[in-house]
Formats: sequence, C-alpha cells, structure tokens
Amino acid sequence: MIERVDTHLAGFLDRRALPSKLDSAIRYSLLGGGKRIRPALAWYSSVACGTPGENSLEAGAAVEMIHAFSLIHDDLPALDNDDLRRGRPTLHIHAGEAMAILAGDALLSMAYESTHEHPDPEIALRLSKELASGTRAMIEGQIFDTLGGLPDGIGEIEGVELIHRNKTGALLRASCRMGAVAAHADDRALDLLTAFSESIGLQFQIIDDLLDVEGSSQTVGKALGKDAAAGKRTYPEVVGVEESRRVAQRLGSKASEALNELDTLGLGDTRPLRLLGDMLTHREA
Repeated sequence: MIERVDTHLAGFLDRRALPSKLDSAIRYSLLGGGKRIRPALAWYSSVACGTPGENSLEAGAAVEMIHAFSLIHDDLPALDNDDLRRGRPTLHIHAGEAMAILAGDALLSMAYESTHEHPDPEIALRLSKELASGTRAMIEGQIFDTLGGLPDGIGEIEGVELIHRNKTGALLRASCRMGAVAAHADDRALDLLTAFSESIGLQFQIIDDLLDVEGSSQTVGKALGKDAAAGKRTYPEVVGVEESRRVAQRLGSKASEALNELDTLGLGDTRPLRLLGDMLTHREA
C-alpha cells in the first residue's frame, strides 16, 4: 500500500511541472519518508466498505499533502521552531524559511486538486468538503495548542482533549471518512468509521504525548520534551503517565467495538483497519 501511495504522489507531482526549487522542497517533505498513516486509513476504510483500496488514492493523497503542509508550517520558527523531523533537518533548515512557507502553501492548494481528480464529480465534491472540514479543525487545534484561546469555563482535561481531537484527530477522522466516501458508503458505515477514527485520533495523540515523555529522539525522529518546556497541555502532564496509558487502551477498545459493529453490515474486510489500529497503539515513533 505504501509503495502504491508513494507512486501516486510522485506521479501527481510529475504532472504539475512546478518550478524546480519548489518541486524539490515539496518532494523533500512529501516523499521523504513517513508512515503514510492517513492514506492507509483512507485505503483500508474503503476496503472495510467493500471496495478496492485504490479507490481511495485521490483522497489519501490529498490528506497526506495537508499533513505535510501542517508539519512544514508547524516546524517553523514562529510556531514550534523544530530543527528535526523524521530524523532529518526540517524543511526551513534544509531549504530556507521562505521556501518552507511557500512549499506548505503549495501543498495546501494541491491537496484540493487531488480531490478534484476523482473521476466521479459528486464524490470529488464530497471529498473536498471533508478535506476542508478536517483541515479547518486541524488549524483550530493548532491555534488552541500554540496561541491559546480555549472556550471559557472548559476544564483542564477537556481542554487537552479538545486540542488533541482537532490538532491531530481531525485529519485522521477525515482520512477514514474520505475513504468511506470514495467507497460510496452509506450513512451507517460512515458513522461507524467516524466513531473508529475519533477513538484512534485521540489515542494517537495521547501516545505521542507519552513518547514525548518516555521516548528517544533517535527512535521518534524529532526533538523530545519540547511540549513540557513550552508549558503545553498534554495528557501525561494533566492526568499522569499511567492514567494516560489507561485512557489510550480504553480508546483502542472503543475503536474495536465500532469495527465489530461495522462487521455486522457485511460490507468488507475490517481486519486491515484493526491491524493498523493495533500498530498505532503499540508504536514507538
């Protein structure tokens, strides 16, 4: 699946004939590694709805471009000011801050070009709307996390959850929903995949918080401990490491329950999604 997605992304860029410096910067970030979790969620959500994973390629590529854009901009000096991403210099270190900003801008716009390449115009429109909703929510989460402004009266743990469900969870949710949309899923299947994705989305960021406390820079591929140093809200900081692990496990169980119910519809094979969810639960990077 990863090779198929990478080939699709490279072909998409080949057809754009971008200025050479921009093309090089985009390829450095978009094709420079990564686990392809978001395209995988779209792919296997399509499979779970009874259609080939290839049906989700435009959707998965679009979400991966938004993800790459968000990482490029997140690493900039004005935000997290990171020098390392996936074990390599971040794009603004590699190619300069101006090019990093412009490469992120280009990826944001090209993501919508990808949704519009879907051969069914009605599906293309639905994919574009899902992508827009997920992208907006991701940016909202980034603002809450970096600049503050959480709703008045919200509790500390509710605030952390709101940040995580938007900053990280929104694109994982969009990935699953877009894969289901590409498979022409009905409302019931879409609702169940939404429930699955919302559970693993929050779980994913809780595990990220744990890795930031307990991992190593060599394994994770980026600088660690910066959230605590910046005073950011995280699950381990608010409820402790052990309770964070328990919450992550409960979310994994909820995700599995949603897939169990999806199985009763008899649409497709949910096993790849289960395996992917298990990988996310036990990841070390």
